[in-house]
Amino acid sequence: MQALFDEFPIILDAFWLTIRLTLASGLVALVLGTILAGMRVSPLPILRGIGTAYVNVLRNTPLTLVIVFCGLGLGLVLDVSFSESLSVNYLWLSIIGLSAYTAAFVCEAIRAGINTVPVGQAEAARAIGLTFGQNLRLIVLPQAFRAVIAPLGSILIALTKNTTIAAAIGVGEASLTMKTLFEAHGDAVIQIFAGFALGFLILTLPTGLLFGWLAKRMAVVR
Repeated sequence: MQALFDEFPIILDAFWLTIRLTLASGLVALVLGTILAGMRVSPLPILRGIGTAYVNVLRNTPLTLVIVFCGLGLGLVLDVSFSESLSVNYLWLSIIGLSAYTAAFVCEAIRAGINTVPVGQAEAARAIGLTFGQNLRLIVLPQAFRAVIAPLGSILIALTKNTTIAAAIGVGEASLTMKTLFEAHGDAVIQIFAGFALGFLILTLPTGLLFGWLAKRMAVVR
């Protein structure tokens, strides 16, 4: 336990980075996933095709490959840079990878919610002159989001755990810090592991409870 107390500031910084990764990636993934869901239900075949291809490719690609591509492909080969600081640059590249990957799952969750909206409501909206975009924004999506609050919560929890993959390109989030502490305190591996496991539990358990409560509170009565 002494190792945990001695390294507590470092552990706290690592989990704070994990939280920042989760929140930033979650926000971008929500926006991108909503756009993709709109594309997948669009009346235009080309938009449906692009949305379907994106989702199928990203969902069937290991996240590690996505993160490594962002770190090496975008960062080194294409020289995409957000900051002169290497650590900050890789942080943003990790956010891109996590967002792109998670958006595919957000898209499918929202599309499932769209399918729960009665067809008659969309037809009524078209009858009064609303365009597809207006129909989606004003009628369909508000109901779809309420129907998929719980699945979106599960995706956010998965994203929190997936941030550990950012260690593959050297982002010093919780899992990479845990590995470093293992090497520095080989006699306290169990205590360090238990401490980090507890940290992730503290992050994910309240998230699940919050989204479960919101799902019941905001449920759409049919």
